[in-house]
Amino acid sequence: MSDWQKVVSMQALLVMDVQQGVVARVPERAEGILARLAEAVAAARAAQVPVIHVVVRFRDGHPEISPANKAFEPLIGTDALTESSPLSRIHPAVEPLPNEPVVAKRFFGAFSGTDLDALLRARGINTLVLAGLGTSGVVFGTMREATERQYQQIVLSDGCDDLDPEVSRFLLERVFPREADVLTIDEWAKTLR
Repeated sequence: MSDWQKVVSMQALLVMDVQQGVVARVPERAEGILARLAEAVAAARAAQVPVIHVVVRFRDGHPEISPANKAFEPLIGTDALTESSPLSRIHPAVEPLPNEPVVAKRFFGAFSGTDLDALLRARGINTLVLAGLGTSGVVFGTMREATERQYQQIVLSDGCDDLDPEVSRFLLERVFPREADVLTIDEWAKTLR
């Protein structure tokens, strides 16, 4: 490998869509995923890896959502994931510290329509560590956007969950390894020591 191919890894942990209303969608697995995500956040903070929180949040009334949007149309007419809804708040298990940015997005991927890329580039970040809810939504969407922006990526396999555990498993085992390293939180934390 030539010198120009060697990239020093400057990482950031992206904790995505870990909001009260999203966590409530997987009640039988919520306690476990929250505990694991809290471990990842603690490991990042201990190693001085920046933690960036990403949330999905719409204006009240969901004016951004077209009735033709099959994925998000069911939110229309509710207060789900709106700016004023308490269910859009980040879960206390991974609550941001005052110096940790919160990026609000409108749909799946964390880059579209946000200043995430500017935040990362300003800090010299070239490697993203992805975790959140759900695997087939924000994690997959963000991974594809990050690949297009040429970020190196690590997906924390036990730091992701989805409404459909089989879809999550398939993505983690068959799709994500094509574009990212897939590690457990413990495996990743060991690389930080």
